[in-house]
Amino acid sequence: MTAARLDMQALLRQAEQRSAAVGAAQLLAAAAQSDVEEARAAPLPRATLSGGLASANQNAYGIQSNGRQARADVTLSAPLFDSGYSHALLDWRARLLDAARLGELDTREQVALQVLSSALDEQRYGLQSQVYERYTARMSCLVGALEQIVAADRGRASELLQARNTQRQAELALGQARSQQRLAEIRLRRFIGDAPLPRAPLHVLLMPPPPLERMLDEAGHASAIAQLTAQAQAQQDLTRALQAQRRPQWSWNINGARTTGSSTSTVWSGGINVSVPLLDLTAQPAIRASAQRGEAAVAQRNEALSQRLERVAELHEQARVAFDRAQRSAEVLQVSQQLRQATRMQWQQLGRRSLFDVISTEGDFHNLQVTRINALLDAQQATALLWSLGPGLTEGLQ
Repeated sequence: MTAARLDMQALLRQAEQRSAAVGAAQLLAAAAQSDVEEARAAPLPRATLSGGLASANQNAYGIQSNGRQARADVTLSAPLFDSGYSHALLDWRARLLDAARLGELDTREQVALQVLSSALDEQRYGLQSQVYERYTARMSCLVGALEQIVAADRGRASELLQARNTQRQAELALGQARSQQRLAEIRLRRFIGDAPLPRAPLHVLLMPPPPLERMLDEAGHASAIAQLTAQAQAQQDLTRALQAQRRPQWSWNINGARTTGSSTSTVWSGGINVSVPLLDLTAQPAIRASAQRGEAAVAQRNEALSQRLERVAELHEQARVAFDRAQRSAEVLQVSQQLRQATRMQWQQLGRRSLFDVISTEGDFHNLQVTRINALLDAQQATALLWSLGPGLTEGLQ
């Protein structure tokens, strides 16, 4: 089990490094961080420099004069009081940053789930191929033995036909399993590239899931739900910012101007500016729309949480039943093996069983092997999805 977990952890790291989706999520988080820095710097003083060149031609009372002037202006300004607009804007950006980071975590989780699911499918069909290879080989031996018997006793030709037909069915199942294994490997290679496939048995990778109450609690704090919560809170902060933007705004500024050329002058000025919105017919609709989007975001978050909790409960039951089915199938498989051996011996040595009995027990035995493989891998698939909906696959693989 340790080897399987180490192999899978290495595979997941490889997939994350190669994933374009994870890279895009990282860039979005970095962009959100830059937005926060911009909002944090908004209340700080700003300095601007402007200038210009001018040429004047004046004719007054027959006297003509020409002159050139250069002008440079320096302005320093900053808000004094903005009714909480800058603070609300910073909160909005910070919530969006939280949502972006949580989105990156959720993207990593989705990539990990796809990699693990593809790896489990690759091993599922690989194990099925091994079973069908043994089944095909066993039926080939029976066909060979029957060909010798029928050469001496034509009355047993129907048994040979039945054996050949069963052999062909086993070959068809083998071909289908190999094809499914190749398809699963193609899906897996998209994430891991040329990295070696996991060879440790993955059907013992994850233990049976923890109690349902714990998984439900973990699912309520999953990164996808936390992201929706952060987005809803961000929309509420944006509404506060829009409301504050429609209230009185105070700022100060200092301006210096220097003019040289045909005349020279220096002018300094400073003061406090007050802006009071009096009439803006677009304000209330914009604020109302933002508040409605916030309510919609909360409703979407609650709906997503409800669906997730329902899905966790379903998967917990599926995983529990799958582990139980895997355990019971092992017991049934052991009995089937004993029956298979006894039937074959009675047919070969005592002649008390027909070949049809032998073929039937062979088919039952190998089909039960496939059933047990599916039960083991189904349990792993359900448990992996269950962990991904809760605390994450990383914790499940510890």
